[in-house]
Amino acid sequence: MFWDLVATVFAGLGAAGIAYGIRGLTMKKAPKWIIPVFAGLGMMGYQVYIEYTWFEHMQTRLPADTEVVSTVEDQVFWRPWSYAAPQITRFTVLDKASISRDVVGDDVVQFVLYRFKSSYGDRVAEKAYLLNCRSRELVPLSKAGEPEIPGMKLLPSGNKLLVAACR
Repeated sequence: MFWDLVATVFAGLGAAGIAYGIRGLTMKKAPKWIIPVFAGLGMMGYQVYIEYTWFEHMQTRLPADTEVVSTVEDQVFWRPWSYAAPQITRFTVLDKASISRDVVGDDVVQFVLYRFKSSYGDRVAEKAYLLNCRSRELVPLSKAGEPEIPGMKLLPSGNKLLVAACR
């Protein structure tokens, strides 16, 4: 987060330098106000770039034995450009190394999902699940390893999580 702030400031300074160069090339005929306008646009442009490349950056940092099974795109009013091109702000990763088939039978697997959320100081939540591959029922497990039946979901047949966990 600190380095994002530093990079944002330098993006603003670089854009202001371009505007200062434009003023110099036009023999100071370009208005003075273009310098702070360019600085603001440079900082805002860098922040938009960081927001849209967050998902790809996080994917490169994931271990090889993981698979992204879902993403969430958001549109928010304080980021009007997100209505034209929604950005991925959350995603869920299956830890394939955590898949265990010896729980009940071959049709039931246990695994860990990690949910990542883009925010100041990225957030990660981990939770264990049971999945019945035949009936497509996904049941969250408590920290003690007990099934939380009220949280059970039925996954659609083509779900990425179902396909990745039940291979």
